[in-house]
Amino acid sequence: MIVIGLTGSIGMGKTTTAGLFAAEGIAVHDADAAVHDLYRGEAVAPIGSVFPEVVKEGQVDRRLLAENLAKNPANFERLEKIVHPLVRQREQKFLEQQRQSGADFAVLDIPLLFETGADKRVDQKVVASCDEAIQRRRVLARPGMTEEKLDLILSRQVPDGEKRARADFVVDTGVSIEDARRQVQDILATLRGRNSRSGKTDNA
Repeated sequence: MIVIGLTGSIGMGKTTTAGLFAAEGIAVHDADAAVHDLYRGEAVAPIGSVFPEVVKEGQVDRRLLAENLAKNPANFERLEKIVHPLVRQREQKFLEQQRQSGADFAVLDIPLLFETGADKRVDQKVVASCDEAIQRRRVLARPGMTEEKLDLILSRQVPDGEKRARADFVVDTGVSIEDARRQVQDILATLRGRNSRSGKTDNA
């Protein structure tokens, strides 16, 4: 099974690209969705012990957490030490399920693929990208987003140019969804061709 690590800076079309892989029948593990689920489950108690003010009605209030992190950026590291191991456990379970089902591919949708070193545990790295002007327009159209918030987020992410340089494949999402779909299909065809030529059925 080929494990594909999918990433992309905020507003670059990563979520859309993940959906295109899913539309091709490839199972996708969404790290962000896992985090949101953890904020209602296993992560509540450990986060509450460190940031008690962000837990309301038995779950982590994402708005309060975001406010806390904006005021105290150093808390990002404390939060990540709690959350990342829990996400990794879910990721490993997902991959094991896909291997047992005989899947040829599995996608790990990880926003901080390079930042957390997760790129070292995938077989192929795919980066969703687009022109910076398109990126900023997309993000600033989101409710509650400001230039300051965007700049803070970007300051914690590996620059797009570096991500593209480290990628095995880049999906340009700046043209159209159909164009991006063709790029995803081409990536899968290329990887299937490599597996066929090498005679591999499973590289897990």
